Amino acid sequence: MDRPPAMFIADSLGLDFLNSVATPVETPVDWIDDGDGLIDWLAQSKLVPVDELAALQARAVPGELDKVASEARALREWFRGFVRKHAGRPLTAAALKELGPLNSLLERDETFSRIESGHGDGGALSLHRKRRWRSPEALLLPVGEAMAKFVCEENFADVKACEGHHCTMLFADHTRRRARRWCIMAVCGNRAKQAAHRNRLKSRQ
Repeated sequence: MDRPPAMFIADSLGLDFLNSVATPVETPVDWIDDGDGLIDWLAQSKLVPVDELAALQARAVPGELDKVASEARALREWFRGFVRKHAGRPLTAAALKELGPLNSLLERDETFSRIESGHGDGGALSLHRKRRWRSPEALLLPVGEAMAKFVCEENFADVKACEGHHCTMLFADHTRRRARRWCIMAVCGNRAKQAAHRNRLKSRQ
């Protein structure tokens, strides 16, 4: 399937994962509707190094990546329910009991630290966190990490749904006055302005 570029407008990768299915221009698009779509979305999100994606894609048996994409979609819809339930008010410790599926995913992670040569003239040594990409299922781990960071670091009172007609996009409103209303002003915001303008013209007739 030909897909437009994925949309990263939420100001949080955890929410951008939820927006991996959306209706940007009239027609719904699911960027992770199959294994190739998942690989492409992860590359665009920069959650997984491109060389690791290529290596996993080369090693995968037929249907394996499609299965992981199906798991990603199930994870996405579970997380959408959690976010929509708690959006608009600060998250409390009481929500922890609902996060079992996410903690179960995080427990599967295999990360380690390694000393590597730094970049630049000095070539100083620095500590880098690495992940073992043993199987395609590991592709869900950085997604889970992004979701967990969102849960722990974001103020859920700032989480909003775009006010655009039929738009399903979610975002974290980090504007100074918390006045953001649209996923993208040039898309949903302009449509709303045009609709309001047409309604004003009709009311004058």
